[in-house]
Amino acid sequence: MNQVVRLANYVQRRLDSMFPAYFAGTTPKHDHYRDFGYPEKLTFDQLYRMYSRNGIAAAGVDKTIRKTWQDNPFLLEKERDGSQKGTANETAIEKRIRQRFDDLRLWTRLAEADRMSMVGAYAGVILRFADGQAFNQPVTSVTGGLMGLVEVIPAWEGQLKVSEWDTVETSETYGQPKMFQFSESSVDTNKQQPRHIMIHPDRVIVWSKDGSVNGSSALEPGYNSLVDMEKVRGAGGEGFWKNAKSAPVLEVDKEAKIAEMAKAMGVGVEDLADKMNEQVADWNAGFDQLLMIMGMQAKTLNITLPSPEHFYAVALQDFAASINIPVKVLVGMQTGERASQEDADEWAQTNMSRRANQTIPNIRLLIDRLERVGILDEKDWFIDWADLTEATMSEKVDRADKMAGVNQKMGGSVYVFTDDEIRAAVGYEPLSDAEKFRDDATDDEIDAAVTPPKQED
Repeated sequence: MNQVVRLANYVQRRLDSMFPAYFAGTTPKHDHYRDFGYPEKLTFDQLYRMYSRNGIAAAGVDKTIRKTWQDNPFLLEKERDGSQKGTANETAIEKRIRQRFDDLRLWTRLAEADRMSMVGAYAGVILRFADGQAFNQPVTSVTGGLMGLVEVIPAWEGQLKVSEWDTVETSETYGQPKMFQFSESSVDTNKQQPRHIMIHPDRVIVWSKDGSVNGSSALEPGYNSLVDMEKVRGAGGEGFWKNAKSAPVLEVDKEAKIAEMAKAMGVGVEDLADKMNEQVADWNAGFDQLLMIMGMQAKTLNITLPSPEHFYAVALQDFAASINIPVKVLVGMQTGERASQEDADEWAQTNMSRRANQTIPNIRLLIDRLERVGILDEKDWFIDWADLTEATMSEKVDRADKMAGVNQKMGGSVYVFTDDEIRAAVGYEPLSDAEKFRDDATDDEIDAAVTPPKQED
């Protein structure tokens, strides 16, 4: 009995080694990651490489960021209605903030950090203050107001690593990073003078879905589909290349005399294979080359390729679903079809939700940090950002035209929409009385018109 058990265990181990994860216990199961060649755990290097070398992955990230940051926000002292917004009505401090942020290219740098956070689990926004302290020192206060913020540096997850954690349970920052290590050359290898420094958390804003370093990449749910697309594309390209190359397959006849063939080629029998390789290579290199195959038959090995569109489309749709982007928005115009209005509206709503739940909270973290160190006054700052779901000017004019048409159909006896309501539909403010009656004659002009000129004696 013991021998039978040992034999059964041996067979089980052999089957496990030959078919990993298939004969697990008594119930056969598949390890699909191993079967299909997917990595079980994703690293930042794998995600970054996929983003850098795969056009669909890059489009999914870049188009999301371009839509989210379609325009730049404004930092206002308080919320105001539409008639009071814009640079013409900004307060003195709002103007100084706008000008300083423009000088620092702050919104552009934050959009870059947002892009980096989609590829990795998080990104970093490194703040360089004019406080006279090293990067590894905490920040108490910064003098000089807005000029105290000198530089904003976006950093990849692969560049900004946690080097030390706060492990003191009674600490306010327990479980949070206590020190970061910034190695610029870890990702940006073209940097002329890369920076390698230790940075205190006071000088770092962690940009992620939840504001921590424990986030996840936006590419992770659809990573397997990206791998499938690369397989289909690569296999198709390699297959067409091999068919076009048409390397011959030499079939040796049983009557072939190898020794005589080697003698004719001027080599020994042991060097015949190498000589044939050289001859086939020369024959492939040009149309006027001679292929001597005494006693052999030359055949071509053709590869039959199925149509790859269907296999590629399945993976493409799965990846598009993983990042909540319509396929036609992701790949653009491929067959002359544009994204439908429903797709465009859903895409705008998706990015508005992303703004509200991820981007604006991260901007709030930056504003709070600038308040804490004294660069901004402590106020209830308002982030004003144009609505992505707002109708275009063409759509607004069309709406106003329909409203005017409704009034016209009423025959002039009843007005369904007032002039001010029609102007509001286009986004314009009501006209003042001076603007409404600017073409009417003034009282002086009317008096001059009805009063005859005096006759001279």
